[in-house]
Amino acid sequence: MLLYWSENVIVGFYNVLRLATCRPKEKMAWLGKLFFIPFFMVHYGGFTAGHGLFVTAIFSQETIGASGGFGVFEIFKFIHQNNLYLAMAALFVSHGYSFIINYLGKGEYQKANVQTLMIQPYRRVIVLHITIIFGGFLMMALKSPLIGLLFFIFFKTVMDLRAHVKEHQKVWKKS
Repeated sequence: MLLYWSENVIVGFYNVLRLATCRPKEKMAWLGKLFFIPFFMVHYGGFTAGHGLFVTAIFSQETIGASGGFGVFEIFKFIHQNNLYLAMAALFVSHGYSFIINYLGKGEYQKANVQTLMIQPYRRVIVLHITIIFGGFLMMALKSPLIGLLFFIFFKTVMDLRAHVKEHQKVWKKS
């Protein structure tokens, strides 16, 4: 769960780069970028931070908060304790590859819509939000973290496949 949450951070990072490098055709959209980029960073960042705290509180109660602390430093401590750095680096490189090859290399930045870019990562937030709520309740009711994790894996896989196909169909239709 924490790895998926960290992927939301990475997606947010690359979305800021997408917003910064997109080339809207309308002049007002260029001005909109000056508003949307900081707004996205604060809004999406707030959701992501809040979900990070919930993920660590619900799915890792014995590790996070056990020392009385609860916050960003505890999240990084948990990442370190579970050796998630390599997996996080792989996610960063994977999303970076897609950014460079698809977004910049294939010219998607020239066709990108600022408003679409702005809302696109929130689908991931919804997946995590639903997983936290329903997966967390299932875990507590059945007293098994495996149930929440299985719920998350299934739900995430379905949503990611659907989003990937939908995102690239738009680009394929315009090509």
